[in-house]
Amino acid sequence: MARAITADTGFKLGTFSSNCSSGMAITKAPNRWSASWADNLRLAKTADAVGLDFMLPIARFIGYGGDTNFHESVLDPVAWAAGLLSATENITVFSTVHSAFNHPLVVAKQLATVDHIGNGRAGINIVAGWNKPEYDAMGSDLPAGHDDRYAQAQEWWDIIRRVWTQPGTFDHDGRFYRLKGAEGLPKPVDGVLPVLNAGSSAQGRGFAARNADYGFTVADGPEDGAKIVESMQSQALAEFERQLGVFTMAHIVVRETEKEARDFYRWYADDNADWDAVDNIMYLMGAHAQSFTPDMLQTYRSRFAAGHGSIPMVGTPDQVAELIAGIANAGFAGMTLAFFDYAEELPYFGETVLPRLEEMGVRAPRERATRLAGAGV
Repeated sequence: MARAITADTGFKLGTFSSNCSSGMAITKAPNRWSASWADNLRLAKTADAVGLDFMLPIARFIGYGGDTNFHESVLDPVAWAAGLLSATENITVFSTVHSAFNHPLVVAKQLATVDHIGNGRAGINIVAGWNKPEYDAMGSDLPAGHDDRYAQAQEWWDIIRRVWTQPGTFDHDGRFYRLKGAEGLPKPVDGVLPVLNAGSSAQGRGFAARNADYGFTVADGPEDGAKIVESMQSQALAEFERQLGVFTMAHIVVRETEKEARDFYRWYADDNADWDAVDNIMYLMGAHAQSFTPDMLQTYRSRFAAGHGSIPMVGTPDQVAELIAGIANAGFAGMTLAFFDYAEELPYFGETVLPRLEEMGVRAPRERATRLAGAGV
């Protein structure tokens, strides 16, 4: 098991997709998340101050169309992580990297450097790739099946691990890569970086079971989530004798009253939804990805508008805390958070929801949280 991603805080919480314009909200609403560097830097400092555990970016190269061309502006995840780690003290910052578009020796060098900038607080989110228009933009062919995508990702990751752990030079003669005299220094600060892998297909979950510290998957809620966690952890243990933590994702609207929260939610996610972009994304995910089942895609249109298909958590601080506790009680090790305006809304979440989670025993009180290098999930 690689290093724990951050403090021994219990159920782990982190931001997701703040490096992308509009974040997770597929909306035309004015003042939607800008994803500017200034806003990301402000968010990172706030997340570090309130005690969140990590920040997780999306790797994206072209937008999704619609009136907003959703995700048309995206800060590069590796450069983004380097900058944020240099400006924070405790939080872990992941880099999301497509195995199909990035050479493993280059990635190994980049992320070892990023880890040194953060003094051991970097992580990697491995993405095998599914978005065919991005492959077209890159002049590459999308492999026909998930098996080929993950076979390439496995060889890619095996090379990176070898660079990070093996002294001296080595040769590699594989199906996808042929290397002669490969090497890499510096190594990461404290061994292999924490690994997150997002995938809900059979192949994606198998890759996570074999390689990841945390599998990242979609869920409908606590009920189906408990079955997903049990399945993923059982697979990791049975097939690879590994412990696996499982993350899921949510979008948050927390206000003093439930009416305020629901009115705001309806305003940005219904009245101002970018439905053409929603439909483009859902079509692409149905055609080329297996993260969402066909039934999910049929019923999740409003969820996609509000938060890219993640779990909605809308209400008062008490209500949102209860919803998060439900995910923790289902066996998840943590989850990601998205907001309409991350930097403006996170302080209220930190002031109201996080203390409630501590009182409920979901997270450890901050004064007792100690960073544990080498701790398991």
